Amino acid sequence: MEKKFQDLPARYNKYSDEDMIRESLSFYEEMKQRRTIRFFSEKPIPGEVIENCIRTASTAPSGANCQPWHFVVITDPDVKKTLRNESEKNEIEFYNKKAPQEWLNALAPLKTNEDKPFLEKAPCLIVIFVKRYDIDEQGEIVKQYYLNESIGIATGMLITALHKAGLGTLTYTPSPMGFLNKVCNRPENERAYMVVVVGHPADDCTVPDLERKDLEDITTFI
Repeated sequence: MEKKFQDLPARYNKYSDEDMIRESLSFYEEMKQRRTIRFFSEKPIPGEVIENCIRTASTAPSGANCQPWHFVVITDPDVKKTLRNESEKNEIEFYNKKAPQEWLNALAPLKTNEDKPFLEKAPCLIVIFVKRYDIDEQGEIVKQYYLNESIGIATGMLITALHKAGLGTLTYTPSPMGFLNKVCNRPENERAYMVVVVGHPADDCTVPDLERKDLEDITTFI
């Protein structure tokens, strides 16, 4: 079926060069304050905030506009506890048997281990699933395109939106992640991509003293 096109909505701000520089610098100054956290308050989050942030993520570009994502929002304490228990079973094996020493050495400064209390303490977990394929109304398989690129952009936009709303986040990828389909009751055509832990930072929250690379170290202008 041929796609219909429409005139571009007039929703882009028409800035002068000076204003573009100011706006881009202002946003950078705000976003460079964002840090991944592991210590969360139990303070609840209004559901509408999470909904709006997911709406923002869903505006991400995707291959052929397939929008191959599904977001499972978990606030139920029992489900969070189950997710933590299943995660830690895998993590114990990973840290003690599967992880190569060089990976353990890389993680050592961050002081991460198999104990994941944030999965229960944080008020909200968002499990992001990517659709390996879709199924139409006739039950036929519909191929999805550029899955990793699409879901990666949407995840970045979600984290940015949550930070803009004043919330802290932790990106968590238990290995393996197959158990998340059962915990979240998702079909076999989807696979878990990431767990985004969401909440207000705890009053005593600390983060590692890290440095980000300079622009000249990560950019080439040709």
